[in-house]
Amino acid sequence: MKLLLLYGSPAVGKLTVANEIAKQTDFKVFHNHLSIDCVLPVFDFGTKPFFRLISLIRLETISEATRAGQNLIFTFCYAKDEDDELVEQTVKAVEENGGEVCLVLLKAEKETIEKRILEESRKQFHKVKSLEILHEMFDKYELFAPVNNYESLIVDNTHLSAGETAQKIINHFNLTVKKT
Repeated sequence: MKLLLLYGSPAVGKLTVANEIAKQTDFKVFHNHLSIDCVLPVFDFGTKPFFRLISLIRLETISEATRAGQNLIFTFCYAKDEDDELVEQTVKAVEENGGEVCLVLLKAEKETIEKRILEESRKQFHKVKSLEILHEMFDKYELFAPVNNYESLIVDNTHLSAGETAQKIINHFNLTVKKT
């Protein structure tokens, strides 16, 4: 089992690329907002119960997928230093159950991200949708750095389509492509 840990700033194209990879492989997509959208109706964003539950949902889902041998893509916005514990717990959950973690940092120029943040596709989930919130996040967190203590494939998709970006990731990790 492989877990593709696909991370980067808001609006860099994580979910779009994850869906492209899933179309071509046997990987399933477990994106960050599935856990957030599950808990948000019950607990306010940022509260202790909110973070406790989304962490539990994420880790248990990833652990169970690993035990079942289901290749998985997990997307999230990594903030340098702030999210190191989440990464450690995720890697541990996969490796303890016999899986392998492959980390991918998606990057794009800030101007490209600013254009993407306003796209209609972002409205389906509780994603960052405004330039104001995006800039606040850029000011508060380091969102363009690779995960500490782990090697990551870094792909700048500023001028690449989601399909081209997915193909780079598939090729790099030698993922098995579905026969058509």
